Amino acid sequence: MSAHHHDELPPRLRAIADLTPGAMREGAGMHEYDGRAADLSPQGVRTGLEALGGAPLDDPHDEAHLCAAEAGLRFELGELEWHRRNPLHHIGEMDVSSYERGYAPRAERDAARIAHLKLWPALADNAVAALDRLSAPVARSLLGAVRGVAEGLPGDLPDDVRRDALTAHARLVAHVAEAVENGSEDAGLGAEALSLLMGTGEAVEVDLTDLAARADAERDRLRARLAEATGRLAPGRDPMEFSRELTRRHPDTEGVLDAARRWTGIAVDFTEERRLAPYGDGECRVDVPPPAMRWATAMMVWSGPWERDTPSFYYITPPAPELSEEEASEWLEQFSHTTLPAVSVHEVAPGHYSHGRALRRAPSPVRRALQSMTFAEGWAHYAEEMCLEEGFGEYAAARVGDPDWTADHYEIGVWIEALIRVTRLSVAIGMHTGRMRVEEGAARFAEDTPLQGPAAVAEAQRATFDPTYGRYTWGKLEILALRERARQQWGSGFSLPRFHRALLELGSPPLGLIGAALDG
Repeated sequence: MSAHHHDELPPRLRAIADLTPGAMREGAGMHEYDGRAADLSPQGVRTGLEALGGAPLDDPHDEAHLCAAEAGLRFELGELEWHRRNPLHHIGEMDVSSYERGYAPRAERDAARIAHLKLWPALADNAVAALDRLSAPVARSLLGAVRGVAEGLPGDLPDDVRRDALTAHARLVAHVAEAVENGSEDAGLGAEALSLLMGTGEAVEVDLTDLAARADAERDRLRARLAEATGRLAPGRDPMEFSRELTRRHPDTEGVLDAARRWTGIAVDFTEERRLAPYGDGECRVDVPPPAMRWATAMMVWSGPWERDTPSFYYITPPAPELSEEEASEWLEQFSHTTLPAVSVHEVAPGHYSHGRALRRAPSPVRRALQSMTFAEGWAHYAEEMCLEEGFGEYAAARVGDPDWTADHYEIGVWIEALIRVTRLSVAIGMHTGRMRVEEGAARFAEDTPLQGPAAVAEAQRATFDPTYGRYTWGKLEILALRERARQQWGSGFSLPRFHRALLELGSPPLGLIGAALDG
């Protein structure tokens, strides 16, 4: 049975859940949406948006949180009509990979998967009808992900279900492939639309000029810190060149999961000892993701607030078997001995996994269900540097017992990851305000981060379909600013455990509402 019975959802929250069942099933663990999906045809979306709104909630913070979520959907789907430009919404509703996780008996999950696959013909038709503004750059960037939705379907499906689902899926693939050839080359949203897309759901007004300047200042800080850290290990060497050398040292395909398990253990213990997250219970397993989820390199799939407490998964995607040895080695650089520690802190503790444990205890359905991705990614990214400040590098070096791995390696990994995140923010703003094309975005990644060649291009392409992917740095900067306010306001009463508990008590709040953590 679910951890929280679904009847407790206020009607306004139910209307949001009905419009975003994929997100509610995946992020919140609302399995009453198993085998169900949203109608994202143009008319279906209009109907869903009309159902939003209603009587205000009693709790003013929850009311503001709920209003932000409604406003975000009205802008994204109503004004911007993002579902007509972006296949991600549609493949999110088609995705059946979450039925792999053992949150319920297998027979129950298998039946839900079949019910869901029976919806594919309608979902594909809705997607084809909706995606009439799909640009060539977005189509190019997402064609692989659209194909991937049908990967890894179990072998024992009823023949007619498999045939109808795959035929429908092929129609959607053909539609996206057609846009690759004939779609508009312009994928830019324009400054006003980007500013509203970023800010509306976060209950904040975004000044892109100001945010771009903050991103540049953060890049300069990170480059200086990287130069200091690499200078201790390799005096006189170019910091970026030396960083690239370090990222080329990585576990092999067989060893990468073991390395991730070791770092997970160290991160969990450190977080627990320093009380850096309010809850340290539950089980986190490290594994390879199901095939349909292999578009991401590393990800946390947590046990959602509405689920019984099952293991959460820190997924690490190994190199695809068809890659050459050189390509596989490049792929594994993401899990280098220098960067995997920071990735593990981000994904597990005190990052996403710890956040997921807190979400299960958030004090209201609104806070458990409506998750700002800008806050969630900002929190996990904040955790990397916060752990650095708290001495994680030295702690880990003592545990690892490898003379070739020092506290400086953790620090360099933190700055490398942060430079990639801040470059995303700059490139997203540049591309959607018309100052950059994908080529210039890729050049910026190649200059400011260790990413080169195809990896830099892939990062720049992501800005076309994920224009808010600057959320990691933006969220981190806002949390750091709030922490400074807390230090001043609380004086001698300030501690990291107190600040983190107050913040995560809000669930995964819109960025504009995080100040409520200081009111308690």
